[in-house]
Amino acid sequence: MNVYHFKKGTEICNYSYSGKIMSIRLNRQRLVVCLEESIYIHNIKDMKLLKTIMDTPPNTTGLCALSINHANSYLAYPGSATSGEIVLYDGNTLKTACTIPAHDGPLAALAFNSTGSKLASASEKGTVIRVFSIPGGQKLYEFRRGMKRYVNISSLVFSMDSQFLCASSNTETVHIFKLEHLTDSRPEEPPTWSGYMGKMFQAATNYLPAQVSGMMSQDRAFATVRLNISGQRNICALSTIQKLPRLLVTTSDGHLYIYNLDPQDGGECVLIKNHSLLGSGKMEENKENDLQPPVPQSYAATVARQSTVPSTSTMPGYSEDGGALRGEVIPEHEFATGPVCLDDENEFPPVSIRDP
Repeated sequence: MNVYHFKKGTEICNYSYSGKIMSIRLNRQRLVVCLEESIYIHNIKDMKLLKTIMDTPPNTTGLCALSINHANSYLAYPGSATSGEIVLYDGNTLKTACTIPAHDGPLAALAFNSTGSKLASASEKGTVIRVFSIPGGQKLYEFRRGMKRYVNISSLVFSMDSQFLCASSNTETVHIFKLEHLTDSRPEEPPTWSGYMGKMFQAATNYLPAQVSGMMSQDRAFATVRLNISGQRNICALSTIQKLPRLLVTTSDGHLYIYNLDPQDGGECVLIKNHSLLGSGKMEENKENDLQPPVPQSYAATVARQSTVPSTSTMPGYSEDGGALRGEVIPEHEFATGPVCLDDENEFPPVSIRDP
């Protein structure tokens, strides 16, 4: 593993491990190196090795998740190669917090929300997605992605405000779930035939097998996207651009799709832009639904642009020190279309170079 100073273009340090590196995760406090059957936890300030978790279940995909909120630095990884058990490890205290029996089958995806207070998981079947409280491990939400076919979940991500959860797979459909609990404080609806049948159906679930009634109680997608491709790996992100919610989908064939997300009504998301990242750099726009100012046509053009002076205006939902917390603020410049340059000289102290 080589650690570089991006701004200076110099190597900070390098480490060698006993096996193939499957994945790397880091926040402002910890750097985690995941091997197939072991996990190494480093202190990111000086790269000192703090803990080695040995004899973990075989993890050929390097599946693990690290909270970006360095105030807790929770680490989640599979506790079994045959079942969906999750081990929650506290990266600050270097102790196991709990184990979560999340699924019957092996795990396929793990993701923390921005504050590290929620953990989402999916199994290799990809039909059910569950969200648990952290560090307690209680199940908070259960979403059904589908029933007809098993899929490979390739991306699982929360929005910064933890209001939405996005899941994509090797199919053409991207699902967005809304994390909200329905209350009984809604006004009483006038009696109708459909309302009566709905109550009868809900009561009937009490007499059905637990597996069937549980399936009926699972929430469905709040919003969806139908991609033009199927069978390709893709990665999604839920972002706020120019104060508007957006879904970003990048595919393995080198395209980036930007969709509008209606936070109130959901439904089918509307395609706004389509960027070609590997080809000619041409950009297609849906001008009727484009609510943003023009952005560069390619990634190279974006990187080449000079950064602008950040605005002092802010909006709620984000904190540099603790992630997304209620009442805190997001700097306006973080939603600019151009790149954001962090003064990383002040972000991290110098790190001494160490031999392998």
